[in-house]
Amino acid sequence: MPWKGENDPYKIWLSEIILQQTRVEQGWAYYERFIRTYPNIHLLANAKENEVFKLWEGLGYYNRCRNLLFTAKYIVKALNGIFPNNYEDLLKLKGVGPYTAAAIASFAYNLPHAVVDGNVFRVFARYYGIHLPTDTKEGLVIFNKIASENLAFKKAGIYNQALMDFGATVCKPMSPLCGSCVMQNTCAAFAQNTVGQLPIKLKVIQKKKRYFDYFLFKLNGKLWIQKRGQGDIWAGLYQFYLVENDKIVTADNAYYQQVLNNQLMIDLKEVKITKESKIYQQQLTHQLLTFRFFTIELKKMPKAFEKGAWVSAKNLQKFAFPKTINSFLNELND
Repeated sequence: MPWKGENDPYKIWLSEIILQQTRVEQGWAYYERFIRTYPNIHLLANAKENEVFKLWEGLGYYNRCRNLLFTAKYIVKALNGIFPNNYEDLLKLKGVGPYTAAAIASFAYNLPHAVVDGNVFRVFARYYGIHLPTDTKEGLVIFNKIASENLAFKKAGIYNQALMDFGATVCKPMSPLCGSCVMQNTCAAFAQNTVGQLPIKLKVIQKKKRYFDYFLFKLNGKLWIQKRGQGDIWAGLYQFYLVENDKIVTADNAYYQQVLNNQLMIDLKEVKITKESKIYQQQLTHQLLTFRFFTIELKKMPKAFEKGAWVSAKNLQKFAFPKTINSFLNELND
């Protein structure tokens, strides 16, 4: 992995932000693209927002990207481009929590701060036989205490990385390599045959179901797009005209009348509905999203879209869209 053994705080910070809620296999390519495009924090801080979002496109959890930009600008303007070199000041950066601050502190500056991620929780829960849930206040206190007590203070960076790697490659969530594990003889979970039961999580994520119908309005070879506002998923990304329903609605004349005429004051006689897509789905952490796309050819400009952004099909690639919209557009191109 390109960030292994890295001591540049910018590159460590970038890798940690990308890998938040993202598998290494997926984040790897994004990290390399970011480093090629923005090899230092000054270039990232001065980049255009849409270009950074476009590079981030497909990674999800876009609030990370917003925090990335905010923090880059702050470090360049307020700190003269120099990263904080202690845990407390790192923790003050937007988008940097205890885990990320500890990672930067130990990997960049070899400071004695324990890095506790999902891999570390799993190793400690199994090795010490801890049945306290990792996502409770009491559990967090115990796990962080154990992490600090075991920390190799003079080689914190190497120790933290080794422990995380051990969890990722040996003490894995599924099919751990207990048979060849060097810790087997002193592992409580192995002795008690509870490896598959640990670690324990108390909270069960309740997933919300949402149904999105996107309308692609075409006029004179251009498509209407809009930028999503704040306060919901994908803030700052672009989309087509969106209608959200509480279930999949039958796409008949009554539905088109409701959307086109009632919402947008578009006469059905003045449009041509050329295509209804297949159904797409995207699973987010807390939401299951179901999508459809409708292509509507207009004969004239509706008042509702006079101030909108009309973009030619070939220029759509310059804008950052959510993953499912990109999947749909790629299929259209194919």
